Amino acid sequence: MKNQVTSIYKQAERFAEITKKNIICGNIVRAKKCLALAERLFINGSIETKNAISNVYVFSVSSFMEMRHCNISHLFPQTLKAEYIKQVNASGV
Repeated sequence: MKNQVTSIYKQAERFAEITKKNIICGNIVRAKKCLALAERLFINGSIETKNAISNVYVFSVSSFMEMRHCNISHLFPQTLKAEYIKQVNASGV
């Protein structure tokens, strides 16, 4: 199986890629659905799931959006936005 995803971190990375493709294609409704699902996983998931969403998904999608000057506050759900702010504050930017 060529496309088999082996770890939760790889799954979060793949999910981030799907979300970014939706943003690039202008499919904002679909991107918001992806972000809402990521938020649900972050809130209800295991510690490992929360870490994957925070460290891989949020970091990847927010970095992508910043590079393209997209407004994160309009797309990110409240919980993911708070996690993004934690990351920015921790980095000292």
